Amino acid sequence: MSISFKMVSKKNNLVSPPQTKYYPYAVNNGADGLDSLADIVASQSTISKADCCGVIMALTKVIGESLSDGSIVRIDSLGSFQITVQGLPGESPDELGKATIKGANIIYKPSKNMKNMLNGLIYKRTR
Repeated sequence: MSISFKMVSKKNNLVSPPQTKYYPYAVNNGADGLDSLADIVASQSTISKADCCGVIMALTKVIGESLSDGSIVRIDSLGSFQITVQGLPGESPDELGKATIKGANIIYKPSKNMKNMLNGLIYKRTR
């Protein structure tokens, strides 16, 4: 297996004269959903596809609940997930409150195993 990429041009208008440079851009090869992931896990273990679907769905629910409670979720071989918030700045801490928070994101930090997987990737240029 290899990671396909293509070259994409990006123009920098901040310099004079404007410059165009080319950067690699990963080309996705489709998507794997719950059904296909459950098939793969079931074929590599002793549990059924239906059980795999149930476990994956329950795991995503439990991760969401733990994040909502303010916990960092660590899955050793996968990595960690945590909530971060974005908000408006204030002149002092007293000015900040729930009204200044504009949204939240989930940050994923890969485990060492996942980072090591990146080192072994093979790249293939597509046109």
